[in-house]
Amino acid sequence: MRLALFTDTYEPEVNGVARTLGRWVDYLRRKGVPVQVFAPDPALGLPHGAAASVERFASLPFFLYPECRLALVNPVHIRRALHAFSPTLIHVATPFNLGLCGIHYARKYEIPLIASYHTHFDRYLPFYNLQWMVKMLWRYMNWFHYDCSRIFVPSASTKSDLLQRGWEEERLSIWPRGMDTKRFHPAVDRKGHLESHGIDSSNFIVLYVGRLAPEKNVDVALAAFAKFQRTACPEARLVVAGDGPSAISLKEQAEQHDIPVHFLGFTAGEELQKWYAASDIFLFPSPTETFGNVVLEAMACGTPVVTANRGGVTDTVEHGLTGFLCEQGDADAFCDALTELYENPLMRYRMASLALAYSRKQSWDDIFDRLLAECQLAACEGRSRIRHTK
Repeated sequence: MRLALFTDTYEPEVNGVARTLGRWVDYLRRKGVPVQVFAPDPALGLPHGAAASVERFASLPFFLYPECRLALVNPVHIRRALHAFSPTLIHVATPFNLGLCGIHYARKYEIPLIASYHTHFDRYLPFYNLQWMVKMLWRYMNWFHYDCSRIFVPSASTKSDLLQRGWEEERLSIWPRGMDTKRFHPAVDRKGHLESHGIDSSNFIVLYVGRLAPEKNVDVALAAFAKFQRTACPEARLVVAGDGPSAISLKEQAEQHDIPVHFLGFTAGEELQKWYAASDIFLFPSPTETFGNVVLEAMACGTPVVTANRGGVTDTVEHGLTGFLCEQGDADAFCDALTELYENPLMRYRMASLALAYSRKQSWDDIFDRLLAECQLAACEGRSRIRHTK
């Protein structure tokens, strides 16, 4: 098998899709499977080197999801690179410019085609007053995935959503996310870490990690925390790790309502692991996740999770055992969950232990072994799966 991967987000971009695809490519190389990646240039300031197996293109950020970039493609360049590489399988990971190129070349040269579905873009639209585009978006998504022999989705809930949209079950396979327990673990010098950031180690720390954007419901996190801090735990502090278009308005909200929030900005690597492990609760109210990598990361660091009862996080968090699932958008419900965990340290400890045990069972290699087997089968099925006429 020779795999050509077309994606509009890739390392060194730091988001769940880019990191997952980077791991997938690394795994294939370790297995001796030739891979050619077609990806946009990353955002300014992110060095990416000049890997021979990654074709890069100038790009602009996509307004709904800046982590995905709209590549300014050169069809002649792509055609030459594909002919030189001679793929036996094309994998399209995002439905934008480069994904369209992958679809086009699979149809034109009758190369077997697979896709991975990572993001519920339809759920983003109402947050930007674009709900009128939902039907149009789904018509496009149906067309985009029509010729894919397999469509890999990150969770059972995502698969269920797509089945309700009329997608064929025999083409949908679950590609869950794994956990690198060497990178994310509970070990931390909590006192030293917090005090190095000007936070007293006696404070009760609630952590949010993720993009600061309307679809993540970070304003709900602030409202829930404010009530929790006011009514249950005056010594609580909220730490927000991330950046995005809502950063300024969230800081203004915190200042206006005198909410004790420590905004870190973009945080990654060892520093992020320390924040997970040093925090008492991880608060993540986003209702738009197809998986929610940050939830599994927090669990791997032994931090109890309070999250929304919608999307892929519901396949990771078992309510009352490995975390709490709250009604989306209900700040009072999130506040009640924070309060219950704060007032019951034994429950917090038990929940953290069960979450940690669950995360340690999520092996990337086991997940990729199953994915590779399905890809090899798709490649062997040959050209007959391409159903569109030229």
